[in-house]
Amino acid sequence: MDALSSDKIMDLIQAYGLPLVWALMIFIIGRMIAKLITEGAGKMMGRSQIDETLIRFCKSMIYIALMVFVIMAALGKLGIETTSFAAIIAAAGLAIGLSLQGTLGNFAAGVMLIMFRPFKVGDFIDAGGISGTVEEVQIFSTKIKSGDNKEITVPNGQIIGGAITNYSAKETRRVDMVIGVGYNDDLKKVRNVLEDILKNDSRILDDPEPTIGLLELGESSVNFVVRPWVKSPDYWAVLFDVQEAIKLRFDAEGISIPFPQRDLHIVSGSAA
Repeated sequence: MDALSSDKIMDLIQAYGLPLVWALMIFIIGRMIAKLITEGAGKMMGRSQIDETLIRFCKSMIYIALMVFVIMAALGKLGIETTSFAAIIAAAGLAIGLSLQGTLGNFAAGVMLIMFRPFKVGDFIDAGGISGTVEEVQIFSTKIKSGDNKEITVPNGQIIGGAITNYSAKETRRVDMVIGVGYNDDLKKVRNVLEDILKNDSRILDDPEPTIGLLELGESSVNFVVRPWVKSPDYWAVLFDVQEAIKLRFDAEGISIPFPQRDLHIVSGSAA
């Protein structure tokens, strides 16, 4: 009876014990190798100056893929059929992918934004129908602070699907203004006044040189285009200050700024 029991125990050990030990060894060693490969890939991406958010995500994806391979190898050592197991994983992945199409699209867009970097944190942009300062670029969405200090979360797919205007990408910007004066005003005097206003503002750059030109002869005004160049952070301040200076100076110089008017002519006549 004891001999029979010992034989059964030995048979069980040979049938299940050794495969279980091998499966555990495959899992433990495989996990160690997966961690080494993942860390090595992370260091390689770090030397390539890839964004830290993308590095962390790629490392997690690499580790998960390697661990799936390790687990399937360990299960195969136990005699479990892994072909059907792999088919189940593939089917589940397809179902999840179809249900999360929008989310996956935002993820792909986030990867593109992080890799190609059309803007960075702190830039003032116009993208996805939203204008504001970029506060954070996440893998699925981007946080933008509007001019009135509201935080707006924009899906990355919405941003990457349209034009992106980055107002902070260049060191300098051109301020575009259209100034209208009356047809009876001295145009040479108007030009001299505009030039003097621009010269007296230290924030306006000499190179490129400001542009002042007669844009059009409008219906009720002669319109000058005024285009000084400034450093990007000075854009709004110069726009506001120069327009105020022009109005005050025109008032002092007797230069008119026309506004739309309508003359009504009433013709009286006897009733028929």
